[in-house]
Amino acid sequence: MLDALTIAVSAAALALAAWCGFAAYRDQPTKDWHFIGMAVVTVLALAQLVTGIVQLARGGEADEGSVIFVAYLLGAFAAIPAAGFLSLTERTRWGSVTVAAGAVVLAVLEVRLYDIWKA
Repeated sequence: MLDALTIAVSAAALALAAWCGFAAYRDQPTKDWHFIGMAVVTVLALAQLVTGIVQLARGGEADEGSVIFVAYLLGAFAAIPAAGFLSLTERTRWGSVTVAAGAVVLAVLEVRLYDIWKA
């Protein structure tokens, strides 16, 4: 795995969490700008998914097993789109809270992915 990409995904996810958390604090639902931010974070997560699969295809091995590693990669990729979809169904401040929580989950998954690959 690329450490720089893991850090970039984590930082972008935490920035999205802070942004949506601030919107929730101001009693605002997710807006179009938030969805653009979610798209950026999702593209970074997709880049990490592809990078991880390519690393495995080249013969790299995750220390805790390839199945767990791929499962975490897929979960990390799905975290923000799932939170975004849920925020569409809840058009109140709680939609913003949902996206903020999903972004924090993504940041935690990134730390776990780093541990699985580097352990």
